[in-house]
Amino acid sequence: MSKKKAIVLVSGGMDSCVTAAVAAQNYEPCFLHVNYGQRTENREFKAFEDLCQAYGIKRKLVVDISYLKDIGGSSLTDDAIDVEEGELDRQGIPKTYVPFRNANILSIAASWAEVLEASAIFIGAVEEDGSGYPDCRRVFYDAFEAAIDAGTRPETKIKIETPLISLKKSDIVKLGKELGAPLELSWSCYKSEDEACGECDSCLLRLRGFKQAGYEDPIPYKKR
Repeated sequence: MSKKKAIVLVSGGMDSCVTAAVAAQNYEPCFLHVNYGQRTENREFKAFEDLCQAYGIKRKLVVDISYLKDIGGSSLTDDAIDVEEGELDRQGIPKTYVPFRNANILSIAASWAEVLEASAIFIGAVEEDGSGYPDCRRVFYDAFEAAIDAGTRPETKIKIETPLISLKKSDIVKLGKELGAPLELSWSCYKSEDEACGECDSCLLRLRGFKQAGYEDPIPYKKR
């Protein structure tokens, strides 16, 4: 009996890498990657392709939504806004927040899911130990799931799965190790494409997660 299909949003980062491993346990994962004009677009795309190969993905989709760069408002897409130095205990929403990005990506995922008759969309959002983005909260995904239900065919039922939403980064590392996720292929840095900077929020959260989990992060860093 063939597995049900699930759309897995794969940025190429550690969280999406582990989320893919979770999805692959019970579903046939179909990988979706979105280029939106981010600073490390080329390196994230390489990570996505590497992960597709590692997971033996049969169905993948790459979509360009570089209009988010034209809209701006984020240091990830606007070269005039510097990526701020990371703070592990930051209060408030950082400059790296891309306004309503995940809603744009989920809309694409929902369209593809309906065509493939997939029953779930997996996204590696982290609320508890993340960067404080408003579109990484479970309340947002519950609302978006209701919107998908209201805006698709009556027989279409798509659940938004957020398996990492309440986990700490250290627990995500441990889960990835437990499931054999190829963390060495993932890329999380907001600024650099050759060696991870080790200074942005994403690098600091990832490095702390590996350290607290008792493992060495396998990707290269300029500064650890």
